Amino acid sequence: MDDEPLKDWAARRDAKVGRLRAVPVVSGDGPKGSHLSPDAPRAIERWNGHTWEPHGLVSSLAEAKAVLYPEPGEPPAPGAVPKPLDSGRGKHRKPPSPRPDRH
Repeated sequence: MDDEPLKDWAARRDAKVGRLRAVPVVSGDGPKGSHLSPDAPRAIERWNGHTWEPHGLVSSLAEAKAVLYPEPGEPPAPGAVPKPLDSGRGKHRKPPSPRPDRH
């Protein structure tokens, strides 16, 4: 098979633990895009490896951005720094080009 090893998958999954996201707190089927309600409060959620869990609450988009993207001089929140994509062979990646057989 052409699947990646389980330990590589687990390492990628574990690298995402601690990431933060801001979700607008709106009633019903209100707008969910961050740019649509910049003054609406935001719930800050943290990925625990299985689900998003509550981490904090801020009163606006500007405060949410300050939490998610701190100034360069400030120490980052633990686990809040996103990791760049690693090289891999996931299904979303472009397959390698065919090579001529070398004998």
